[in-house]
Amino acid sequence: MAVAKVIEVTAGSKKSLQDAIEQGVAKASETLEHVEGAWVQDIKVSCKNGKIEEWRVNMKVTFVLN
Repeated sequence: MAVAKVIEVTAGSKKSLQDAIEQGVAKASETLEHVEGAWVQDIKVSCKNGKIEEWRVNMKVTFVLN
């Protein structure tokens, strides 16, 4: 039987939404083993002069416990 744990992660990127998600999952994977997936809960942007300056995501990352 597998047991999983979920943590909440916030990540940002000036490049794109996809990059913000990928950076968040990659950073979580540096310290967690068996990362299985992520659920993006919120998408936010910070703007400057009417243009998107940074993409931000709040997500729940799931990993299986040893």
